[in-house]
Amino acid sequence: MPASRNDSARATQPSIPGIGKTIAAELSKRIMVLDGAMGTMIQRHRLEEKDFRGEEFKDHPKNLKGNNDLLCLTQPSIISQIHKDYLNAGADFIETNTFNGTRIAQSDYGTAHLTYRINKTAAGLAKKACQEVEEATGVPRYVVGAIGPTNRTLSISPSVTNPECRNVTFDELVEAYEEQARGLIDGGADILMVETIFDTANAKAALFAIDQLFASKYEPVPVFVSGTIVDKSGRTLSGQTTEAFMISVTHARPMCLGLNCALGAVEMRPFIAAVAKATEAFVICYPNAGLPNAMGGYDETPETMASHIKSFAEDGFLNIVGGCCGSTPAHIKAIVQAVANIKPRVPPTNLYEDTLLLSGLEPMRINSLTNFVNIGERCNVTGSKKFKDLIMAGKYEDALTVAKQQVEMGAQIIDINMDEGMLNGAAAVTKFLNFIASEPDISRVPLCIDSSNFNVIVAGLKCAQGKCVVNSISLKEGEQDFIAKATLIRRFGAAVVVMAFDETGQATSVENKVAVCTRSYRILVDKVGFNPNDIIFDPNILTIATGIEEHNNYAVNFIEAVKIVKRTLPGARVSGGLSNLSFSFRQMNEIREAMHSVFLYHAIKAGLDMSIVNAGNLPVYNQISESLLALCEDVIFNRHGEATEKLLEFAQSVQKGVRKTTVADEWRSGSVEERLEHSLVKGIDKHINEDTEEAVQDKKKFPRALNVIEGPLMKGMGVVGDLFGSGKMFLPQVIKSARVMKKAVAVLIPYMEKEKQALLPEGVKNSPSDAYLGTVLLATVKGDVHDIGKNIVGVVLGCNNYRVIDLGVMTPCEKSSVQLWRKKQVCWCVGDVIGLSGLITPSLDEMVYVAKQMEKLKLSTPLLIGGATTSKKHTAVKIAPHYSHPVIHVLDASRSAVVVSSLLDRSSFRDFVEDIKEEYNEERENYYDTLKEKTYFSLEESRKKSLMLNWSSYTPVRPNALGVTEFLDYDLERLIPYIDWKPFFDVWQLRGKYPNRGYPKIFNDQEVGAEAKKLFEEAQTMLKKIVKERLLVARGVVGLFPARTRGDDIVVLSEDSASSVGVLYGLRQQAVKDSGAAEPCLCLSDFIAPESCGTTDYIGMFAVSAGFGSKELCEQLEKENDMYSVIMVKALADRLAEAFAEELHERVRRELWGYSKDEALDAKDLHRLQYQGIRPACGYPSQPDHTEKLTLWKLMDVEKRTGMTLTEGLAMYPAASVSGLYIAHPSSTYFAVGKIQQDQIADYAQRKSMSVEEIEKWLRSCLAYDSE
Repeated sequence: MPASRNDSARATQPSIPGIGKTIAAELSKRIMVLDGAMGTMIQRHRLEEKDFRGEEFKDHPKNLKGNNDLLCLTQPSIISQIHKDYLNAGADFIETNTFNGTRIAQSDYGTAHLTYRINKTAAGLAKKACQEVEEATGVPRYVVGAIGPTNRTLSISPSVTNPECRNVTFDELVEAYEEQARGLIDGGADILMVETIFDTANAKAALFAIDQLFASKYEPVPVFVSGTIVDKSGRTLSGQTTEAFMISVTHARPMCLGLNCALGAVEMRPFIAAVAKATEAFVICYPNAGLPNAMGGYDETPETMASHIKSFAEDGFLNIVGGCCGSTPAHIKAIVQAVANIKPRVPPTNLYEDTLLLSGLEPMRINSLTNFVNIGERCNVTGSKKFKDLIMAGKYEDALTVAKQQVEMGAQIIDINMDEGMLNGAAAVTKFLNFIASEPDISRVPLCIDSSNFNVIVAGLKCAQGKCVVNSISLKEGEQDFIAKATLIRRFGAAVVVMAFDETGQATSVENKVAVCTRSYRILVDKVGFNPNDIIFDPNILTIATGIEEHNNYAVNFIEAVKIVKRTLPGARVSGGLSNLSFSFRQMNEIREAMHSVFLYHAIKAGLDMSIVNAGNLPVYNQISESLLALCEDVIFNRHGEATEKLLEFAQSVQKGVRKTTVADEWRSGSVEERLEHSLVKGIDKHINEDTEEAVQDKKKFPRALNVIEGPLMKGMGVVGDLFGSGKMFLPQVIKSARVMKKAVAVLIPYMEKEKQALLPEGVKNSPSDAYLGTVLLATVKGDVHDIGKNIVGVVLGCNNYRVIDLGVMTPCEKSSVQLWRKKQVCWCVGDVIGLSGLITPSLDEMVYVAKQMEKLKLSTPLLIGGATTSKKHTAVKIAPHYSHPVIHVLDASRSAVVVSSLLDRSSFRDFVEDIKEEYNEERENYYDTLKEKTYFSLEESRKKSLMLNWSSYTPVRPNALGVTEFLDYDLERLIPYIDWKPFFDVWQLRGKYPNRGYPKIFNDQEVGAEAKKLFEEAQTMLKKIVKERLLVARGVVGLFPARTRGDDIVVLSEDSASSVGVLYGLRQQAVKDSGAAEPCLCLSDFIAPESCGTTDYIGMFAVSAGFGSKELCEQLEKENDMYSVIMVKALADRLAEAFAEELHERVRRELWGYSKDEALDAKDLHRLQYQGIRPACGYPSQPDHTEKLTLWKLMDVEKRTGMTLTEGLAMYPAASVSGLYIAHPSSTYFAVGKIQQDQIADYAQRKSMSVEEIEKWLRSCLAYDSE
């Protein structure tokens, strides 16, 4: 049978077996609709552990909550009703509730033995629902067997020290997927869908299992494939681009190909558009209902989501559409209506005619428009001594440099060959390919798995997520063997190199070469079903110039055979192993390279598509000397009988030697800090040891070895985190950078151990744990089995020399927190950290529970939060309030080391935690302020939720100085040590970046440090002048009174407590913060003993100013046009006033009141509010009503005693003034009243004897309603 272009078309068109033809016919008429999220609907039922267990599994030894698939057995009515709800909404297809339906995923729950039963039952439930709705409506409905990705990955190592390690094998995945597929088909699934693919290698295992099942036991059913692009980089979690992913799975000829999950429709648009243009299959798309909000939910309404989907349909992207996370029957109903009258996408045909598609992390297309393809040859133990020596010595990581150099020098495919008699080839190729997966600079290009041992080839195919080339198979063992191997290769989705061998041996003549290639082509296309574009022939480049006459025409024969193969076998490519050509001139590199260049020049013109070459060592054809060029062409074309002898004579006249190709290393001229940072960001480990050594020897810059980590190394990891967060790096590159970090740390460890030992008492030795920078406990929370992200964090932290204790998945709180509490000898050290991970939304609630339990156990360990559904906002709003120690959201694995480093560095810990605390407080306030649908307690409900303190066990301290105390012409020198300089720099809009935010670290900031230092020095000069010349005067007053609480108000009593002298009115929080939490609704009165307890409590108040004289001084400076000094004076006066308030509060605590007479805090501790009690100000968050200042002014007679006044708007004058209250109770805390409702405004106005309108005027920013 003559070759035909139709062979290629048939092989690339989707496979549409059985019922698929009916579905395809319908898809040609309309856009069909898939259902929405199963998990979202299950969560609405708020099922507990007992619901998941049911009666059958009530005594199961493991927790089952979160095992949604098991609900098919324990709560079938719920699952059936969800199916019916989607069908009644208009869905044509419903997915089975089997996303985690493999024994691999189920093993985490101890239910692996139920896998087949779960899948069969799930399919049966879906089938029954379809039949019932179909009978009622007359519209056919179909069951899609959902096959999820599992919680393991073939492409990423879970081990810090072993990048080649994997926690699952290809064979284990195939076995698990086949069992699942059997259950689904037996239960009645019409279609199988491999979905939510984050690692294409896993998906290829699933497709392999399905194809194997169809080939042996089951009639084929249609197969759908849906990948998941995780972010704006357009890549899967394992690093593949959208098109590379598509290329990697197209061999399965899926009926539908598309994308789902991770992104909302808006974010998914460019990627689904790319899919629609690049596949002949029908396109399926089911995005999330927008992106997750801060609480882990989805806000996109049915109408909004449907409008986005409609635009997809109008632009011709869609054949099947549905919803993923957050979507509901309402969303599906809206989508059905939106696409009802829009024509479906018409799949193109012959889209990649005459194109060989390959992929690594990135796609590769080889067609008539493609230049010659270089296949790197040096990762071959038979062809490269350096590579062989490294592999035989077990130095696989060093061997990676050979592959990387090949890519850098132009290789577009990397050939891997482990054929060596003393080497276990299958084990070696597995290990090396797993190492390659950790190197994105290499794995971005396709691989060529090269071996004469087919078992080695199969081992290699099991490791690659991209579409590889197999090199090679042939007919030398007969047709049956050839077909069996080709079938297996096609099932793996690889292209294949076919050598021109048959049962009689190697083809040498033009006729034999063409005959063997043609026979092989027909077998592959007609009997195996190979896509012709995936066939690459190697007609045998044989050695010439051997001195044997019959060899002299081998090069000519190859070139002629190439011409005929390309003309007569449509779609096929031609390759060749170039090194064989010049084998006669081994060790004569100049001659060999010239021969290769000349041969390629002519063979490419004849149609050679690719060749295995050393890409960096090929001279340009027209730059070869004329004499050598002529000699090479004479030999290659066998122009005369003396051609070989002439070339040999020339070779003997050339001195042997190996030329080195160098790559410019301009970055090596930078400082050691710059070089270390560059190495980390680029993942270069070549110079990391020497650069780290250089840094640690520079004691001026780095007094301790740890300073090298805290400085340039952490700065480099910070850059990696920024690049990853912005989509400019992807996951494998982060891992690679972390491993460079590990090597740098390894250099520093001996120095750090020596430094630690020097600090210990004589005779005391370091413990083994001292080799680590710290210990991090990681756990995926109870109810969640996803641990890929957590494992990556473990890798990054391990590479940064932290001991990582991984507690696994489904970790109950008792295991994660109590292990630290009860087993300190195992993992306790200064600054230990707990890291919680979770992917599914219910994990967020479990994280809140863990934080509460850690608080209950009185732990102080910092808590890190991470995972796909987590966010900084959720952490700040929902988790952090339940734990009084650091709770920090870690955006991604690349940032984990920087965060842990900051927590373990005693010098930066406080600043770092304070920055986080400030940031999270602001995050909480913004969240509640901007919440669109806030809910509020009534005032009555809020009062019932007031803070309940145990007053019977509290004895208030009687102040030493009851009444009012004046402080006139206060000594400014006393105030200077109490100045908080951070706000001073804020006034001048100078803000350093962490870790150089606060004073005095701002001076070290690269951008603003110099200017801040200059400003500070000028401020000191001005401050000295102010103090010396008494240009400013400070005055203040303090009042300490007996007090009791009456409801929300504080009744201030006379000194003898006999009568009331005033009332301080309070406002209470009303906003519902967390429906699942028991947080109190606070009011300042909660911290003063109530009248009912019979205890006399006390309250303090104050008013201070350092602004007397400021007006006159500024007027004088203005006359001199010195506006800079005007601003400086006002800023310093403000700082002195705040320092006055701080210093006076300290005196009150220690002397005037004396409830903390033994307090010994420095200024930093004071600024961090480390003291007992609070100092809230009127007009600020805890009491936002400025009119309360009037009571302070009256009770302390402030204006008469100090000269401080209140303006009509109740601003204090002089402007550099501070006033407020003193509350002493140990449980008192700052808080924000937030928005309040009308009922409280009315009650507050009545208590204050003011009109509601007047109160609304003063509290307008706090109103939770429109008062107009």
